[in-house]
Amino acid sequence: MKKMSVADFFCGAGGFSEGFRQKGFNVIFALDNWKPACDTHELNHPKCKHAPMNILELDTPEKIDETVPDVDVLIGSPPCVAFSGSNKAGKADKSLGIQLIETYLRIVAWKKSKGQLKYWILENVPNSEKYIKDNYTWKELGLPGKGPNLEIPQRNIFNAADFGAPQARKRFVCGDYPPPEKSCKDESEWLTLEKIMENLPNPLINDMDSEIIDPVYNFRISSEKLTDHSYDSCIEDFEWKRAKRLKEDHGFMGKMAFPEKMDRPSRTVMATRSASTRESMILEAIDTNGNNIGYRLPTIREVATMMSFPITYQFEAGNESSKYRLVGNAVCPKMSGALAEAIAKKENMKLSKHFIQLPDTKPTFDLTGTKRISKKPNPRKHNAKFSTHIPYLKTRSFRVDLNNIESDFNNNRFRWSCALHQGTGKNAFRAEIGQQKVEALFKDVKKFGAFSDDVKRQFKDLNMTHSELQESYCLNGASKTINPEKALDNIKELVDKHFPEEKYLTTMVDNTDRTIKIKRDQIPLRIAAGLFACNRFVERLKG
Repeated sequence: MKKMSVADFFCGAGGFSEGFRQKGFNVIFALDNWKPACDTHELNHPKCKHAPMNILELDTPEKIDETVPDVDVLIGSPPCVAFSGSNKAGKADKSLGIQLIETYLRIVAWKKSKGQLKYWILENVPNSEKYIKDNYTWKELGLPGKGPNLEIPQRNIFNAADFGAPQARKRFVCGDYPPPEKSCKDESEWLTLEKIMENLPNPLINDMDSEIIDPVYNFRISSEKLTDHSYDSCIEDFEWKRAKRLKEDHGFMGKMAFPEKMDRPSRTVMATRSASTRESMILEAIDTNGNNIGYRLPTIREVATMMSFPITYQFEAGNESSKYRLVGNAVCPKMSGALAEAIAKKENMKLSKHFIQLPDTKPTFDLTGTKRISKKPNPRKHNAKFSTHIPYLKTRSFRVDLNNIESDFNNNRFRWSCALHQGTGKNAFRAEIGQQKVEALFKDVKKFGAFSDDVKRQFKDLNMTHSELQESYCLNGASKTINPEKALDNIKELVDKHFPEEKYLTTMVDNTDRTIKIKRDQIPLRIAAGLFACNRFVERLKG
C-alpha cells in the first residue's frame, strides 16, 4: 500500500512530523520561517521538501498551489505565544496568532476542496480553543468565488503524558481526524522524570564507554553517539535561590516543587531557557560520588526526551538557547504518533512493530563538552521597582511586603515603605499601617518587649537614605551596604527567633476593635511581628 503523504506547517524542530514518520507516513513538505527550525527538520527528515518562508505569503490559491503539494494529511502547530496564559497573564495581543491560524485554515479549506486531502490537524495551547470557531465560510477564509464551509468536527484537549510522553503537556487539538487511543490507562502508567534520569547518563560525568537505552522508545545506542548532553549545565546560587523563592514562596500564587519531582512526568517544557524564574525547570546536580553539589538545568537531550523525541533526534542551532527553543516549541512526537496511528488504522495501513530509525547524523554544533561560563547578577536599572514580602512568612493569605512602588520614578525621588496584604486579586486588602497601631496589637503579648528591643538594636545603626537603599537594590548584591532582600532576611530571622513557627504558627493577635481597618477579628502574630519590624526598618531610613 502506498504511504500517505503529509505536509507540516509551522514545522519547527519537527515533532509533529516525527510522530507521523514513526508510523510510516511520508512527510514530503515542511514550512517554517525560522532558519534553525528548517535546518533541524531537514537534518532529521532529509527527503522532505522544505520551504523557509512566512505562511502569510500564501494568501491566494495560486500561491498555495505553487508552494504546497497536494497531500493526504495536513498538520500544523501555529505559534502559541500570543495564546499562552503565561504571556501577560493571558492578555497579550492575539491578532497575529489568529491571523496565522486562519491562514493555515485557508490552506486546509483550499486543499480539501481539490479532493485529495482526507485529514487535517491543528495543535495549539488550550487557551487557543476559544479563538477557533466550529466552522468557517469560504468567504471568511478569504478564498475567491464560492466554496464549501470548513467544518471542524474534532475539538479535544489532550495530555501528552496519556500517550507515553514523559511530560504533562496539555494541548488543544482540532481538525478532521479519528480520535487517538491513549497508551496509558491512567496516571499510574505515566512515564516519569525518574525513568529519564535512570536511562540517560549523568551529564556531569564523562562516561563514554556505556550503552544507552532510549527511555521512551527502548532502542540502544553507544554513549559516544549521544549529542547535546554531556556538558555542565549547573547554575549559580543566586539563580536557583531566586527560582526556589518564586516557586515555594510566591506572593499570591501556589507552591511549586523545588527541585523537580522525579516520580511524575515533567512539567510542560517551555521555549525559554531560564534559571531564576518561577517556571525554571531545575534538577539536583550530582557528582561522581553521588553527592549534591548544587543545582542545574536539564540538558538539551534531557528536555528533548521529556518531549518524547528519540535520543538520536538532532537539533541544528548555534547555541543552547536556540536549541532549547526548538525543543520547547515542538509538538510531542508521542502525541503526534498517536494521532498518526489513529489515521493509519482507519486507512488499514500496516504499522511497524519496531521503532523506525532516524538518519545517522550529527548537528553542526554539539553542546557535548562545552564549559559553563560563571555568571554574576546583572545590575538593575536605576529606577527598578521592588515589591517583595518577608520570605517564607505567609499565614492565612496575610503577608507583609517592603516596596518602593510609591516612588516618583520619573524624577528619581524614591520612597520605601511596607504594607500589610491579605488575600489576592482585585479585592485584596493592602495598606500601610502606622507603627502605633501595630504596637497596639501586641498589648497582650508578653514577649513583645524583648522582640521590640531586638528589632531596634538590629536597625539602630542603619545610616541610609531612601535613595541609597534604591542604589543598593540596583547594584544587585554588589554593594556592601544592606539591600532590600537582606533587610527582609534579617526581619524574618528576628520573627523566627522570638516567635518560632513551630510554636506560634496559629497564634493570633486581637483586632476586634478594628485597630487595623480590615474585616478580620484576628491577625496572625508572626505577620504582625513582621509588620512591626519592617515598619521599623523603613522608619530608620533618612530623607
